[in-house]
Amino acid sequence: MLSSSSATVVAATLPAVREAAVDISKHFYATMFADHPGLLDLFNRGNQANGDQQRALAGAVIAFAQSLVDDVPVGPVLHRIAHKHASLGIRPEQYTLVGRYLLAAVAHTLGAAVTPEVEAAWDEVYWLFAVRLIEAETLLYQQNGVDPAQPHTPWRVVGKYDEAHDAVSLLLAPESGAVPPHRPGQYVTVTVDLPGAGRQARQYTISHGAGHSALRITVRPVQGGLVSNFLADQLTVGDSVDMSRPFGDLVLDEDMSPLILVSAGIGITPMAAMIEHVARAQPLRPVVAVHAEREPGRHAFHGHMIRHGARLHSFEHIRYYEYEAGPSARSGLIRPDEIPIAAGASAYLCGPLPFMRDVRASLLRRGMPAERIRFEVFGADLWSTDADRLSSGASVG
Repeated sequence: MLSSSSATVVAATLPAVREAAVDISKHFYATMFADHPGLLDLFNRGNQANGDQQRALAGAVIAFAQSLVDDVPVGPVLHRIAHKHASLGIRPEQYTLVGRYLLAAVAHTLGAAVTPEVEAAWDEVYWLFAVRLIEAETLLYQQNGVDPAQPHTPWRVVGKYDEAHDAVSLLLAPESGAVPPHRPGQYVTVTVDLPGAGRQARQYTISHGAGHSALRITVRPVQGGLVSNFLADQLTVGDSVDMSRPFGDLVLDEDMSPLILVSAGIGITPMAAMIEHVARAQPLRPVVAVHAEREPGRHAFHGHMIRHGARLHSFEHIRYYEYEAGPSARSGLIRPDEIPIAAGASAYLCGPLPFMRDVRASLLRRGMPAERIRFEVFGADLWSTDADRLSSGASVG
């Protein structure tokens, strides 16, 4: 908790800091990277260029400060960030460096408004934030046997095939040791060296269940996506990449509650792992799988979902195709109010942010508790900028 004196100062200055938060983040990243360019290897440069990373940082810090002032739990947000940091190998000493540049950015952006009292109060906010993350990340490193100084190890591509007409699956096996265990919904960080672009790290969901001799990730290249295009177009069987152990807290609950899996586009990857796991370990668990795609040819894991769904006692498969729907699918964009909700059901969402907002709003409106709706965000987590109405009960990797 904040000290009483700092709580008063933070409450009084929070509106001004919130208003300037993105500008603070921009100055923070610009000055820190100018002095320490090696830190760029830890960040998605595309998200830096389009401003998503700056907005995500601003939203996370503001949400944490607001939680301290209002005494609102913020554990899910911190847990999500800790998993991402652990997959990248963030170390405790890096928080000292970040704190110095972040507080300097606050002072630079707000100018004379940052008195010694204001600086001390926001320094306290940052270190409460940092200590919570350091504790969570240290535990994750211990649980997974990871040395944060060497978080990634070499993995070899042992298989590659088309998953849809614009999506590619890669099978990766460690060059030494066994495939580590993972839970359905977790991801790995893949790190590659790109000519002219330096070392780049990206997270990819493991797109099948546990128990295989290799881990499968599935990539849909995006325009301007340096890593996704490299993995899909240039990486071949026999090549090596550096990869983390599995992390991520959007994992399937092991109870027998009815399950609703709602995805769009390549957001189907965690659902592919979940349906495989349920078919093997919980075949009596009722599942409704809903997927939205532009057209049938882009629907990755269509056969996978049907094959594993057929092993379940109760399985309903609903598809929406914006174009070329066909006789067994629904035409147009997803209509969330058509998603059936069984009593006591849990929902997992993955897809573009507007898509997930609409689905979540429908589920809430029809009585599903917020804590039973969980979601995965690919890329910078901008939902934190929408405050706790969107992060309540949520957990992503």
